[in-house]
Amino acid sequence: MGLFGFFKSQFIEVIEWTDSSTNTMVYRFPVQDNEIKMGAELTVRESQVAIFVNEGEIADVFGPGRHLLYTQNMPILTKLKSWKHGFESPFKAEVYFVNTKQFINQKWGTSNPIMMRDAEFGMIRLRGYGIYSYRVSEPTVFLKELFGTNASYDTSAIEDQLKKMILSGLTDLFAESKIPALDLAMHYDELSEQGQAKMKKRFNAFGFDITSLYIENLSLPEEVEKVMDKRTAMGVLGDMNQYQQYQAAEAIREAARNEGGGLAGAGAGLGAGAALGGVMANAFSGGHQPAAQPAKISCPHCQAQILATAKFCGECGKTVQTQKVPCISCQAPINADAKFCGECGAQQVTEKTCTKCGSKNAPTAKFCGDCGDTL
Repeated sequence: MGLFGFFKSQFIEVIEWTDSSTNTMVYRFPVQDNEIKMGAELTVRESQVAIFVNEGEIADVFGPGRHLLYTQNMPILTKLKSWKHGFESPFKAEVYFVNTKQFINQKWGTSNPIMMRDAEFGMIRLRGYGIYSYRVSEPTVFLKELFGTNASYDTSAIEDQLKKMILSGLTDLFAESKIPALDLAMHYDELSEQGQAKMKKRFNAFGFDITSLYIENLSLPEEVEKVMDKRTAMGVLGDMNQYQQYQAAEAIREAARNEGGGLAGAGAGLGAGAALGGVMANAFSGGHQPAAQPAKISCPHCQAQILATAKFCGECGKTVQTQKVPCISCQAPINADAKFCGECGAQQVTEKTCTKCGSKNAPTAKFCGDCGDTL
């Protein structure tokens, strides 16, 4: 190669970048020790932006298309280099290609549980994960704020920063929403949209635009999920008496599986028999106490039957004077439905009758003293 050929090889005539990766955000065209020929061809493909940098200062920006480089379409670089009109000599400048396509399927997730307050479970720890997408919307802002002078830049370089930004915003969003833990699943779409809107300003500060954000899953700690499973089981079983019968039956089954002998085995057998008797008795008796019927009185005007607590008659519409009865302690007149006397404070219930065996018990008793049934 002759001397003329050597110098000619140093002039760059074609500038382009074919992106063969999926996560490269910026590529610096190799122009080190070379000069760009005036009139060189610059090819910028769709989803690309070419930026010329002169001595660390951003100059001209070119969008998609085919460009021939002359002073006429490089006004900022022409001004920075103080080129006179009609300048035709080769020049030096750095060229960066910025990828403006969407970077999809970027993952976010909680490295540590999110502490939040729930109205039903109290303090809970929430974990979650999902995906998001973004793109470079302001290439010059991106180069100034993040890129620097690297030869290339990909999504892994900014991944941790974006994840932390998203988690910070979502943590605040979840706490502010005050959505019960059991209802979070039905609000994934709404929370995702609100989270994306909340992230817009934070991403814009780096020259990015967050194009989508999705919450795939929000989960509670294992111990809370176990409590939820128990509540679900109780809901399927029905009322508390049925649940007690179920527990007793489970205890009997476990006792029957116990192959131990001696007094322990005999005691288990007696206990199982007693439990079985209680379960059978509750089953035949309906397993629950009869519901108390509200007290009724006659309207003093039309004699229609109305609730003792009614202030107006449902038939004639006239005011009903609350029925008075004497206090069981001081005989002062009090309302018929009063539980305590307004004069002496005496409790008006004198005893509780067991619906199972008919025994009389103290008014504060919770269990029957004769048969042990719940009052």
